[in-house]
Amino acid sequence: MMDVTEQDVPEAPVEPTRSRTGGRAGRGAQRASSEAPRRPYINRKLAPYEILNEEGLSLIEANADKLLKEIGMEFHDDPEILQIFRDAGADVQGTRVRFEPGMCRKIIQASAPREFQQHARNPANTVTIGGNNTVLCPAWGPPFVHDLDRGRRYATYADFQDLIKIHQMIPHLHHSGGVVCEPVDLPANKRHLDMLYAHIRYSDRCFMGAFIGGERAQDAVDMAKIVFGDDFVANNAVLYNVSNTNAPLVLDANMSGSLKVYARNNQPVACTPWTLAGAMSPVTVAGTVAQVLAEALATITLVQLINPGAPCMMGSFASTISMQSGAPTFGTPEAGKMVLACGQLARRLGVPFHTVGTLSASKLPDAQAEQEATWGLMMSMLAGANLINHATGWLEGGLVTGFEKTIIDADLCGKIASFFDGIDLSENAQALDAIADVGPGSHFLGSAHTQANFLSAFYRSPIADNNSFEQWSAEGGLDAAQRANKQWKQLLADYQDPGLDPAIDEALREYVAKRKASKPDQDYY
Repeated sequence: MMDVTEQDVPEAPVEPTRSRTGGRAGRGAQRASSEAPRRPYINRKLAPYEILNEEGLSLIEANADKLLKEIGMEFHDDPEILQIFRDAGADVQGTRVRFEPGMCRKIIQASAPREFQQHARNPANTVTIGGNNTVLCPAWGPPFVHDLDRGRRYATYADFQDLIKIHQMIPHLHHSGGVVCEPVDLPANKRHLDMLYAHIRYSDRCFMGAFIGGERAQDAVDMAKIVFGDDFVANNAVLYNVSNTNAPLVLDANMSGSLKVYARNNQPVACTPWTLAGAMSPVTVAGTVAQVLAEALATITLVQLINPGAPCMMGSFASTISMQSGAPTFGTPEAGKMVLACGQLARRLGVPFHTVGTLSASKLPDAQAEQEATWGLMMSMLAGANLINHATGWLEGGLVTGFEKTIIDADLCGKIASFFDGIDLSENAQALDAIADVGPGSHFLGSAHTQANFLSAFYRSPIADNNSFEQWSAEGGLDAAQRANKQWKQLLADYQDPGLDPAIDEALREYVAKRKASKPDQDYY
């Protein structure tokens, strides 16, 4: 097997591609290409926002330790994990595990890496997770999709493949993601194989493994070994995985099963409490954050006990509910406070921080959707998040991946990336010569400095309309969602196949076919 560092992306794609470069759309695409070369991830130049002072941080940490000592956390249907904790000195009674104050932090800080790379099959797309870096991933998990032409419908494998291709073409995303939608036309117990294959085949970016259960996780590891080679996978992160707790204070065997496989194979695990304040955690920000930290500490500790030095992250998916209906709510001030506090706590713990982005309860790509999305993504960036899941496409509280919302959110991702570049203080940016050349009372429109910088001076939205009312009307009077509808179709038409080594492709197909044939189809996990 060729080492991944020696693999070359084929000069010509395996399948023919379509390209449209004419007209206004083509010129816009060319401008965007010249203005914003694709970066493998964001390197933030702005400091994270610190919402808690030292007293507040110490109080939350002490409360988390108190929860772990006096209440503990339950680990269901996995006797091996209970023995691992027992051997490490934890108090194990039945399925309940209690930890002495400071025990988890000591174990984590002794071995967990502060930063690591996840390798893509195209080395140019390898990402660095940790430090001042942020990686943006698309939506994960919705069983439905929505677009303006076909409305809301159950997702299919064709939708799944289309979304991967669209994401591959979006320069402001850095990761192919995982279950970008749930292809319900495939058997539930086998569809993870098709999804993993599609990520590998149609994208050359990093991707996520299968999360539910050890067997599916092992499939992901085995398929990654076909792509990268056994030795490379043993020594490098090539998958990305999330282990969600069942808040409050429970980790079930489905999550612990996949966690063990990934940890033992040196693949990163984002240990992520999934909480909706008022339902799965206390109704207060301080109470929720303490519970999130306690669950994350216990779960990250498990990773380090299984394989000291294995890459891991503190995760947080913390939002709120409607006190009237109990429905999840997003883009709230309280959710913003939670993610900011969790980001601080992760930095204090010394592990990268995983969280979520453009979440919305809206049913359509409308003003509510983008207000909530903007709030959520900006708060996560200000929290210093190192990987943000659901950065594009999320609608209806996670039930829907929206094609148009994917495009509108991607534009937001581009703006966020530009903002976190900070202020350029180079000689060119100071522009003193330009001010001197223009002088008092004139303008800069035709100046040499403006002409030299106009392509890259400001972020240009690919979907916003800044034209006159008359021109906007003449071009159809389209709103943002209608313009996004045209753009996702254009991205699909312009999709550039990254290609895949035919021998690797054949080996993957053989693996998938063999695994599918090994068991009957089921419509449940």
